[in-house]
Amino acid sequence: MNIKRDYNEESKDLVNGKYAYSFDYDVMHPYMLRSFEPFINVGNCLELGSYKGDFTKRLLPYFEEITCVEASDEAIEVARKTLEKKVSFVNSLFEEAILPTKYDNVILTHVLEHIDDPVALLHKVNTEWLTDKGRFFVVCPNANAPSRQIAVKMGLISHNSAVTDAEATHGHRITYSLDTLERDIRLSGLRIIHRTGIFFKALANFQWDQLLKTDIISKEYLDGCYELGQQYPDLCSSILFICEKGDDN
Repeated sequence: MNIKRDYNEESKDLVNGKYAYSFDYDVMHPYMLRSFEPFINVGNCLELGSYKGDFTKRLLPYFEEITCVEASDEAIEVARKTLEKKVSFVNSLFEEAILPTKYDNVILTHVLEHIDDPVALLHKVNTEWLTDKGRFFVVCPNANAPSRQIAVKMGLISHNSAVTDAEATHGHRITYSLDTLERDIRLSGLRIIHRTGIFFKALANFQWDQLLKTDIISKEYLDGCYELGQQYPDLCSSILFICEKGDDN
């Protein structure tokens, strides 16, 4: 039996875990975009799961127009107040969204792990939303990040890919690794053109938030963690796959 989900409730901060951290906004967002840049197409963009528009703001210089599909109406109301007119919003579940056109760029960052049927969504991107020349950018938290592996050794979580109680309350259904994300992408029919990791990470998000308030961490250190992540993608905070339209079957 399907249980109706409250997407406004899922996006609220908890005592034992925020929905998003300063580390996400101030560190991961810029490095995600840096990883995207060589592959971005000229044209329009579909962002799936825009939340309150923080990453959308970073996308504005790159695209002629942006369409955001977001399930939380409360998040959309926040985003509308700060984003430019060239951004349009669709308040809908991805599974139910019917969009007027196809897109040269489709972006899904830290969202797929929330989806009840991720392969079905990836298939919809492939068959309904990507143009023939389109690029699909999908980023997920990485089960094998050292911060999670350390948490396992500390006894805080049972195994690398465990979904914690806080993550489940925020709507997580799975914790992906490079192999399991690649499996679901291939099942959807999308064609993978690039895979990598974003930002070597040995500390939890709340620990990073505390460090970022000090002068201990320099920009050079952050860049070093990003560069090291290119060498060791399986030890990154997030994993990234860039895909193109594949088999429609």
